Amino acid sequence: MSTRSIVSSTFLASAVATALSSFAAAAPLTDAQVRDAMSRGMEKCYGVVLKGQNDCAAGPGTTCQGTSTVDYQGNAWKFVAGGTCATMQLPGGRTGSLQALTRDLR
Repeated sequence: MSTRSIVSSTFLASAVATALSSFAAAAPLTDAQVRDAMSRGMEKCYGVVLKGQNDCAAGPGTTCQGTSTVDYQGNAWKFVAGGTCATMQLPGGRTGSLQALTRDLR
Protein backbone atom coordinates (compact mmCIF):
# COMPACT_ATOMS: atom_id res chain seq x y z
CA MET A 1 0.00 0.00 0.00
CA SER A 2 1.42 3.40 -0.91
CA THR A 3 1.96 6.25 1.55
CA ARG A 4 -0.63 8.32 -0.30
CA SER A 5 -3.21 5.55 0.05
CA ILE A 6 -2.53 5.19 3.78
CA VAL A 7 -2.86 8.94 4.35
CA SER A 8 -6.10 9.09 2.34
CA SER A 9 -7.54 6.14 4.27
CA THR A 10 -6.57 7.71 7.58
CA PHE A 11 -8.08 11.06 6.58
CA LEU A 12 -11.31 9.39 5.42
CA ALA A 13 -11.61 7.37 8.64
CA SER A 14 -11.07 10.51 10.69
CA ALA A 15 -13.68 12.44 8.71
CA VAL A 16 -16.24 9.66 9.13
CA ALA A 17 -15.57 9.42 12.88
CA THR A 18 -15.99 13.19 13.25
CA ALA A 19 -19.24 13.17 11.30
CA LEU A 20 -20.65 10.31 13.37
CA SER A 21 -19.74 11.94 16.68
CA SER A 22 -21.32 15.22 15.55
CA PHE A 23 -24.50 13.38 14.60
CA ALA A 24 -24.57 11.59 17.95
CA ALA A 25 -24.21 14.87 19.85
CA ALA A 26 -27.18 16.34 17.98
CA ALA A 27 -29.38 13.31 18.55
CA PRO A 28 -32.54 13.72 20.58
CA LEU A 29 -32.48 12.78 24.22
CA THR A 30 -33.93 9.34 24.70
CA ASP A 31 -37.02 8.83 26.83
CA ALA A 32 -34.78 7.06 29.35
CA GLN A 33 -32.45 10.08 29.56
CA VAL A 34 -35.39 12.43 30.11
CA ARG A 35 -36.91 10.14 32.77
CA ASP A 36 -33.52 9.86 34.48
CA ALA A 37 -33.09 13.65 34.62
CA MET A 38 -36.62 14.15 35.91
CA SER A 39 -36.18 11.41 38.55
CA ARG A 40 -33.09 13.28 39.80
CA GLY A 41 -35.23 16.39 40.39
CA MET A 42 -34.20 18.21 37.23
CA GLU A 43 -36.57 20.48 35.30
CA LYS A 44 -36.60 21.89 31.78
CA CYS A 45 -35.63 25.55 31.90
CA TYR A 46 -36.15 27.75 28.86
CA GLY A 47 -34.12 30.80 27.91
CA VAL A 48 -31.07 30.13 30.08
CA VAL A 49 -28.72 28.27 27.78
CA LEU A 50 -25.86 29.60 25.69
CA LYS A 51 -25.82 29.19 21.91
CA GLY A 52 -25.35 25.57 20.88
CA GLN A 53 -25.67 24.14 24.40
CA ASN A 54 -29.38 23.31 24.63
CA ASP A 55 -30.44 19.83 25.76
CA CYS A 56 -33.02 19.25 23.05
CA ALA A 57 -35.24 20.80 20.39
CA ALA A 58 -35.28 24.56 20.47
CA GLY A 59 -38.30 25.31 18.31
CA PRO A 60 -38.46 26.04 14.60
CA GLY A 61 -35.11 26.06 12.83
CA THR A 62 -33.47 23.67 15.27
CA THR A 63 -33.55 19.91 15.55
CA CYS A 64 -32.18 18.87 18.90
CA GLN A 65 -29.21 19.01 21.29
CA GLY A 66 -26.75 21.79 20.59
CA THR A 67 -28.82 23.48 17.90
CA SER A 68 -29.86 26.75 19.53
CA THR A 69 -28.61 29.69 17.50
CA VAL A 70 -28.31 32.53 20.04
CA ASP A 71 -27.50 32.88 23.73
CA TYR A 72 -30.57 32.69 25.98
CA GLN A 73 -32.84 31.68 23.09
CA GLY A 74 -36.35 31.64 24.55
CA ASN A 75 -37.47 28.36 23.04
CA ALA A 76 -34.25 26.47 23.87
CA TRP A 77 -34.15 24.53 27.11
CA LYS A 78 -31.63 22.90 29.41
CA PHE A 79 -32.15 20.62 32.38
CA VAL A 80 -31.41 22.46 35.64
CA ALA A 81 -31.85 21.59 39.31
CA GLY A 82 -35.53 21.61 40.25
CA GLY A 83 -36.76 24.89 41.69
CA THR A 84 -33.90 27.00 40.30
CA CYS A 85 -35.14 27.88 36.82
CA ALA A 86 -37.26 30.94 37.51
CA THR A 87 -34.67 32.42 39.88
CA MET A 88 -31.67 32.23 37.52
CA GLN A 89 -30.39 35.72 36.86
CA LEU A 90 -29.48 36.41 33.23
CA PRO A 91 -28.11 39.48 31.45
CA GLY A 92 -30.64 42.28 31.03
CA GLY A 93 -32.59 41.38 34.17
CA ARG A 94 -34.10 38.30 32.54
CA THR A 95 -34.78 34.97 34.25
CA GLY A 96 -35.41 31.42 33.11
CA SER A 97 -38.89 30.06 32.47
CA LEU A 98 -40.60 26.68 32.80
CA GLN A 99 -42.44 27.48 29.54
CA ALA A 100 -40.99 28.32 26.12
CA LEU A 101 -40.47 32.05 25.59
CA THR A 102 -40.72 34.20 22.47
CA ARG A 103 -37.57 36.23 23.15
CA ASP A 104 -34.29 36.00 21.24
CA LEU A 105 -35.60 33.73 18.50
CA ARG A 106 -33.59 33.52 15.27
